[in-house]
Amino acid sequence: MNWESWSQFWAMGGDGLYVWSAYLVAIVVIFTEIAVIGLTRRSILEHLGRYAKIARKERKPRIDDSRF
Repeated sequence: MNWESWSQFWAMGGDGLYVWSAYLVAIVVIFTEIAVIGLTRRSILEHLGRYAKIARKERKPRIDDSRF
């Protein structure tokens, strides 16, 4: 398409509201997904850190470990 002005570009031949709202929704969904993935990752790493700390406290040396 050939637009003569920026206002015609933004209007997209009368479909501008639909086009730009679709882009906006897609961008919001993508950023939300990135944020959720980051929060989930942080939660998993914190959980694994607590689990590792508990496992280190509960670990008792075996007889074979004393040789090293």
